[in-house]
Amino acid sequence: MIRIFDIALKDLTQLMRDFKTFMFLLIMPILFTLLFGYASGAFNSGESDSRLPVGYLNEDSRWVDDSLRDLLSASETIRLVEISIASASDLEALVADGKLAAAILVPREYGQAMLKNKTARLIVIADTGSTAWTTIEAEILTSVSRLDGALRTATIVDEMLGARAPFRYAFEQTLEAWDEPPIKVVETTSSVVPKTSDGGMSLSHTSPGMMLQFAIAGLLTAAQVIVAERKSRTLQRLLTTATSRIHILLGHYLAIFTLIFSQFMILISFGQLVLKVEYMRLPSATLFVAFSAALCISALGLLIGIVAHSEEQAVTFSIIPMFVFSGLGGAWVPLEVTGETFQLIGHITPIAWAMDGFKNIIIRGFGFTSVLLPAGVLILYALLFFSLAAWRLNVAEER
Repeated sequence: MIRIFDIALKDLTQLMRDFKTFMFLLIMPILFTLLFGYASGAFNSGESDSRLPVGYLNEDSRWVDDSLRDLLSASETIRLVEISIASASDLEALVADGKLAAAILVPREYGQAMLKNKTARLIVIADTGSTAWTTIEAEILTSVSRLDGALRTATIVDEMLGARAPFRYAFEQTLEAWDEPPIKVVETTSSVVPKTSDGGMSLSHTSPGMMLQFAIAGLLTAAQVIVAERKSRTLQRLLTTATSRIHILLGHYLAIFTLIFSQFMILISFGQLVLKVEYMRLPSATLFVAFSAALCISALGLLIGIVAHSEEQAVTFSIIPMFVFSGLGGAWVPLEVTGETFQLIGHITPIAWAMDGFKNIIIRGFGFTSVLLPAGVLILYALLFFSLAAWRLNVAEER
C-alpha cells in the first residue's frame, strides 16, 4: 500500500509542475463556461424580450380598434411596436430593413365595419416567405377572431336582453372570458428546482459539460507522465523490484483520480458559488456522480498512458476522445434536443451518463435514486478501462 502512495505522490508532484495541468483542468473549463454563458445571455442584468417585433399603425379612431390593440399587446409571441407618425411606405421600409418582423396597418372605417358585421380587412406588411410569418399570421388571426366573436356575441345578447345587458358590457365580458379559456396548456416544472431564466438553464448544462470535456483533455499531461516513465526505463526498473504491476497501475491510477476529483470539487464549488448552478441541491448525489465520473475518466487516462508510445500519441489519444465523447455525449448540445437514434448512440459514451447524473440533480430535480444508474454505468466503464490497461501492460512487458 505504501508503494502505491509513493507512486501516486511522485506522479502528482510531476503533474503539479506542468502549467498545462492547470490550464486544461481549471482555466479552460471556467473560460469556456463563461464564454457559453455570455453567448446565451446568462449574465444579462435585464430581462430580454424574445417576442417578434410587429409595427402597429392605427388610422382609425374607434374604441373597437383599441380592443384589437390590447389583444395584440397581450400576445406572448409578438411584441407590438406602436408607430404614431408613418405611412405604409415607411412601414414597408422598416420591414424590409429587418427592424420589424411585420407591420399592421388599421385602415380608416375598420372599426365601423366591424361593428356593422361587414367585411373588414387589416393591412399586414410582412415577408411571407420568412419562418416568422407563420407565427405572426396565426397570432393576428387569433386576435381578430376573438374580437369578431366578441362583437357578434355582444350583438346577440343586446338583441335578446336589451338594457339588462348593454352591448359594450356584453362585449367586454366576452373578451374577458378569453383570459380563462375552458382548455389551456400549462407548463410546469419540478417544485424542488428553483425557476431560472433560459441563460441560467444554459449554465446548468454548460457547467458540467465543460467540466467533463476538459477533464478528458487534461488526461494528456497525466498520460505523458506514464509515457515518460516508460521511455526513461523507470517503469522497467520498477518492475524488477518487489513492486507488483498491480501496485504500479494503482499508484498511477490514484494520482490521476486525485487530480480529476480535485478538479471536479473546485469546478463544482465555482459553479455553485459563482454561477449559481444548483449542484448542492442534493450534495450526496452530486458527489456520487462526480466520484463515479472521476473513476471512469481516470481509468481512461491510465489506459491512454499505457497504450501510447510517445508524447505525440498521448496527445492524440487524449484529444480525440475529448471531442468524440463530448460531441456525442451531449456536453455541447443537450441530447434532449436530438433524435432518439442520436441519443442512443450518445449513451455509448460515458460522458452522456455523467451528464444525465448531474442534470438529474441540478435541472430535473430528481432524487438520489436517479443517479444510481448513471453512476453505476460510469463505474462499469472504469472497470473496463482499468482492465484493458492492466491487460495492455502485461502484453507490452511480455514482449
